[in-house]
Amino acid sequence: MRSSAAVLAALLAVGGCKVGDQDGKGADEGGSGSASASGPSRPAASGSALAAVSSLTVKGRAPKTGYERDEFGSAWVDTDDNGCGTREDILKRDLKDVEFRDGHCLVASGTLTDDPYTGRDVRFVRGHSEVDIDHVVALSDAWQKGAQKWNRDKRLEFANDPLNLIAVDASANRRKGDGDAATWLPPNKAYRCDYVAHQVAVKKAYGLWVTGAEKGAMRRVLGGCPGTRLPAR
Repeated sequence: MRSSAAVLAALLAVGGCKVGDQDGKGADEGGSGSASASGPSRPAASGSALAAVSSLTVKGRAPKTGYERDEFGSAWVDTDDNGCGTREDILKRDLKDVEFRDGHCLVASGTLTDDPYTGRDVRFVRGHSEVDIDHVVALSDAWQKGAQKWNRDKRLEFANDPLNLIAVDASANRRKGDGDAATWLPPNKAYRCDYVAHQVAVKKAYGLWVTGAEKGAMRRVLGGCPGTRLPAR
């Protein structure tokens, strides 16, 4: 099992039906267009994850009306201007023994060791992958909790923010769908504190609200690990 420190260290550098991202883009879709921003600039919160839950606004879930993946921009743009789409950056960050198709950017293969959602090793082979790049806070969930009022640039930033992205087992990701902390938690119980801490950090950074049930679930999980800190970018 990867340690909490290892996961958080990786994320310092950082649901759906199809393999790929949680909201329906295929795992092997490209999409390395350029964005005007050089990566997410929104500061991540710091401090206790449990304490931060109290700062989240509680509202009901808004209708999903109008939600499309494209509302968050083209999939996997190059927000940090390093020549690689966000998906490739996350694969390079999270996989071990990475081999490239083009020498530096397109990941051809690798292994997701100690997948955070299941705890098992998952092999990535481009075109036949069992690895997804998951939005820890799903795009659809964000849409129903404030993102539908954002402008296009903020939604693009959110969709490509490494703080909200992680390589995971594809089957677990599909079971998650667009669930929040009240409706889905990773089967790997050892990762739940870090998982919820990341959701809290993302929602706090972007001003997304939570439902009452979601806030209660966050408190229950983090109450069992009160020392868990919010991940920093």
